Amino acid sequence: MKLEPGDAAPDFALPAADGGTVSLDAYRGKRVILYFYPAAMTPGCTKQACDFRDSLESLAAAGFAVLGVSKDTPAKLAKFVEHDALTFPLLSDPGLEVHQAYGAYGEKTMYGRTTVGVLRSTFVIDADGKIEKALYNVKATGHVARLRRELGVD
Repeated sequence: MKLEPGDAAPDFALPAADGGTVSLDAYRGKRVILYFYPAAMTPGCTKQACDFRDSLESLAAAGFAVLGVSKDTPAKLAKFVEHDALTFPLLSDPGLEVHQAYGAYGEKTMYGRTTVGVLRSTFVIDADGKIEKALYNVKATGHVARLRRELGVD
């Protein structure tokens, strides 16, 4: 099931790269950019994460928090954070429950073949916990710049 603007954002509490737990509920009152990516330390996912890292100051100044979610273990996420100096929480969802709640896991076409896997997706969640934007099957390259334009963030 894919989410639409106006839907309630499914709540979650997931283990983070730093060993803690992060819940969406802790961000009530703030706008959140929640993005799902296939795998830490792969070229496309690294490009996307570094683009978010490099945009974090202006996104934060505009009132946005950024959270990344993958099926990777917290230990692998910790290596990703350290290797690429990532400065926002990366969360582990190995059972894919949160991916599925957001519609970020399912059928996709890659290189002409239909497979099942993580759908690179981004959600903007408003301060009241409602979906403001639901972007499915986004491209890693250029996505953060496009999102910044759509959100009016310089």
